[in-house]
Amino acid sequence: MNFRMLKSKEHGLLVIIISMLFLTSCALKAPQNKQQPVGSLQHGALIQSYLDDSGATSLEELETSLMQFKANRQTAELLEGNTKYIAELYKKNALNLISQDYEQNSSLAEIVASTEKPHSTVSILVSLYPIDAYRLLSYFNANKTIEYEQLLAVAVDNNLDPSIVLAAAASGYENTVTPLIHSAGIVIYSQAEGSSSAVKYKEATAADWQPGLSLSWEPIYGALSGSIVHLNADTDYEVEIKITHSDGNTEDYSFNFRTRPNAPPINPNKIYYLSEIYNGGQLDLEALNIYGDEDGYAKIIGDGQVIEASTDFLSAVNIGSQSYIMLENLTIKGGERYGIFAKNTHHIWIKGCDISKYGRVATIFKNGKGYASENSTSPINYDSGIYLEKTGISVVEECEIHSPNGKANHWGDGHPNGPNALQVWAYHPDDEFRGQMIIRNNRFYGTDSHRFNDVIEGRKNFERTGGFLRDSAIYGNYLAFANDDLIEIDGGQRNVLVYENELTKGYAGISVAPNMLGPSYLFHNNIHDLGDERGKEWTAIKAGGLLAKPGGQTFILENYIDVARNGLSASGVNGDSTFWVRTQNNVIISSEYNNMVGLGIYDKYKYYGSTFTNDFIYNKKLQSPFLQMAYDNYLPHPFSESSEYATLVELSTPHTLLVDENYLIPNISKVSKTISTPQGWQLKPDSLAFTPFHDQTKYGSLNTFEDVGVTLQGNIWSKTEANLTITTNTILELDLEVEGLPEIVGLAFENDNKVTKTKIIQFYGSQSYGINAKSYFNGSTSKIRFPIGEYLTGTFKYLVLVLDNDISQSKNNTSIIMKNIKLEELNEALSSDTYNSQERIIIGLEDN
Repeated sequence: MNFRMLKSKEHGLLVIIISMLFLTSCALKAPQNKQQPVGSLQHGALIQSYLDDSGATSLEELETSLMQFKANRQTAELLEGNTKYIAELYKKNALNLISQDYEQNSSLAEIVASTEKPHSTVSILVSLYPIDAYRLLSYFNANKTIEYEQLLAVAVDNNLDPSIVLAAAASGYENTVTPLIHSAGIVIYSQAEGSSSAVKYKEATAADWQPGLSLSWEPIYGALSGSIVHLNADTDYEVEIKITHSDGNTEDYSFNFRTRPNAPPINPNKIYYLSEIYNGGQLDLEALNIYGDEDGYAKIIGDGQVIEASTDFLSAVNIGSQSYIMLENLTIKGGERYGIFAKNTHHIWIKGCDISKYGRVATIFKNGKGYASENSTSPINYDSGIYLEKTGISVVEECEIHSPNGKANHWGDGHPNGPNALQVWAYHPDDEFRGQMIIRNNRFYGTDSHRFNDVIEGRKNFERTGGFLRDSAIYGNYLAFANDDLIEIDGGQRNVLVYENELTKGYAGISVAPNMLGPSYLFHNNIHDLGDERGKEWTAIKAGGLLAKPGGQTFILENYIDVARNGLSASGVNGDSTFWVRTQNNVIISSEYNNMVGLGIYDKYKYYGSTFTNDFIYNKKLQSPFLQMAYDNYLPHPFSESSEYATLVELSTPHTLLVDENYLIPNISKVSKTISTPQGWQLKPDSLAFTPFHDQTKYGSLNTFEDVGVTLQGNIWSKTEANLTITTNTILELDLEVEGLPEIVGLAFENDNKVTKTKIIQFYGSQSYGINAKSYFNGSTSKIRFPIGEYLTGTFKYLVLVLDNDISQSKNNTSIIMKNIKLEELNEALSSDTYNSQERIIIGLEDN
C-alpha cells in the first residue's frame, strides 16, 4: 500500500510567524547512526547478508563463519545445532531464492528435496522466515516437496495453523467485503507481495467515485486487505479495485455492499421492561429464555429499577448463549466477576447502560497484588464490566463503565492484574459470526487511585484468534485511568479500526503487540497526559512481536499524541520487539528527555518494511525530533525543528497540521475549512502613557523607540492601558534583551493597580515569581513565543512591563529592551496567505 508521496519540488513556503523556520527545518539534524541493527530483517535474510559479507565459500568456511556470527538471541537460537544445514542451504542458493520470486518455479523445492533431511530443512526454513512461513508451507505442499503428514508435523512443530495451508491448497478462500455501520473491511486472496492496488468507492446512487486507501499486503493468507471508513449507515455502496502485479498485468474486482443500520431491528412482541421481568439478584436471560432472531432482536429496557447482584452470581446480567439481544438504559451493579456476561453467542447490542460495583475485592495482598483469599493461587484479574467471550457481531455504545470493586496493581509490583471495563474475545465457534465488534461513544473510566488493569482488554493476546480478531471498530470513546493499556487489540487484527478516541491517564495508550494478522488502523485518536497511579508512563502506542508472532502491519495515521515519555515504542513479545508499521501525518509531542525517554518513535529493531512519513515529531526539551528508527524510511515534516510551530500545533483547536496536498491520505484526511481570523494586537509605545505600577517602582527610567520597543533601566514596574483579551488560543510574542542580573523580568496583565502573582509572566531573573516562562528565554537576546493562553485567560485593562531588582541604585546596572510585543490568535497565524501551498488537516479529534 502506497500513500501518495510528496513530490520533489520547492515550495514558496515562508510563514509570517516563522519567517526563518523553513530554512532551518530543511536542515533536520542528521541521525547519529544510520546502520541497520541486527534484527531488522527476518533471520534468514540476516544470515544471508552476513554470509555474503563474510567471503566464505566452502561449506567448512560457511559453518565456521556462522559459529562466529554475533546474532541477536532469536537468530542465535536458530543457528544452534543447525549451522551445517543453513550453510548448505546458503551455498545452494536457497536463502537467496526465498528473498526473490521463488513461488513462480520449482527451483527452491528441488534444492530442499536434494538435502539429506527435506522434512528438517522445511522446518528450518519456516523458522528462518517466520513472516513467510505460511507461504513457504503452501509452496512446498504444492510442489510435493515432502509428504503431507510431514508438512502437517512441520506446521505443528512451529506453532502454525495447518488449516490455512490446507485451505490455500484446496479451493482457496472467498474474497469478501464485510460492512460495519460506518466502515467496511476488504480481503482479496491469492495475491503476491509485490502487487499494488487502487481502491475507489461511492454510494450506489452517487455519480462521483471517491478514492480509498490502497490495500495492504498480508503474508499469512497471501491476501491484500484494507478498510473503507467514514461511510453512512444503512446505505448501499459500490467499490472497485484494480490490482497491478509486478509483471504489469492487472486484475479488476468489484463489490456491492450495504452498511449496517445505526440500530437493530426489534421484534415488537419481544420488548421487555426491566421491572416486568426482574425480581432481584441476577438478570438471567437464559433462564428467562429471552432471545430474538435476525428479523427482530429481543429488547430489555431499563425503567428505573437497578439490577443489583450479589457475589453469589458470576455476573449481574447473564446473556449466556442467547443471541439477538438488546440491552438499553440498564443500571447494573454487582456480580462476582462481571456486570454483563455472554458466551458463544452473537448479535448482542448493549446501549446506554451504567455498570459499576462489579468484580472481586482483595482480602489479601501478596507482593503488591490482590488475591480473593489466602488460598488463591493467582491474583484477581479479568473481572469485567462487560465480558463478551467467544462472541461476535456485537455493539456496545453510549455506556458508562466505572467504579469496579477491585483495582489493579501497578508495574512496580509486576505486570498489572485487576479489573477492566470491557473484555472481548471475538472468536465465535462459527466463522461467520467471528469478529465484527463495534465499541463506540462510551465512557469507561476509573479514578487516579482506583484504576483498571486495561480499560478495553482482549483475551488470548498471543493468538491469531484472540482479541477483536477481524472487521471491528472502536471509535468515539473516552477511556481513562489504567495501570496498563487503555486499549489493547493484541492478537488477530485484520481490519480492526481504532479511531477518534480520547485516551488519557494510562501507563500506555494503545497496544498492538502483537499484530498477528493485520492490517489494523489507528487514526485520529487523541492520546494525552499519560501516567499510571505512580505518575509513570511508557508510550502512547506500543508494538512488537512481528517475528515471534507474525505477521501483521499497523497503520498509524493523523493521531495527536502529547505525552511526557514516548510516542510509538517497541515492546517485547516472547523476546521480540520487532514491529511493522506505516505512520503518516501524526503529531507526536513529548516533554521529557533521557535514555529511552521522550522518543517520538522508538523502533528498537528498525524493521526495513516500516515507513514514517510526514509526521510532526517534537521533543520539548531538545526543541527538535528525538528518534530511534530506520532513518532511510523516514521523511520528516518540514517544520519538525521549530518550537514556534510546535506551539501552534499544540494550541490549535482542533489540533491541525499543515501538509502538502500530496500527503493527504485518501478516505482519512479531514481538511479544515473553517479558519477564524480575529485581529491581533501589537504594542505601539510611542503614543501611549506609562505610569508606575502599584508601589513597585523605586527608581529608573522608561524610554520608547521607533514605536516598536521600550527600554527600562533600574528597578521599575510600569503600566499602560491596553484593554486586552486573552483566549486559550492566544500567543504572546516579543523580543527581549537583558543586561545585568535582575531579579524579575517579565510582563503582567492586570485590571487594577495591585500586584497579582498569578498574572505575571516571568521570562528571566534570579528570583522565581509568578508564571514560570524562563525556559522561553534562551540567553541575553531572545525572540520569545509564549503560549500565554495555556496559563492565563480573560480581559485585562493594563499591560505591565516588569524590571525588578531590589538593590541600591548605585549598584544597579540592569536594563532590558522589549520590542515587538504582540498578542496573536493561533487561528490568525494559521490562516496566513503564505500557507497557500499547504492544506490544513485535522489531527486527532475533530472536537477536542
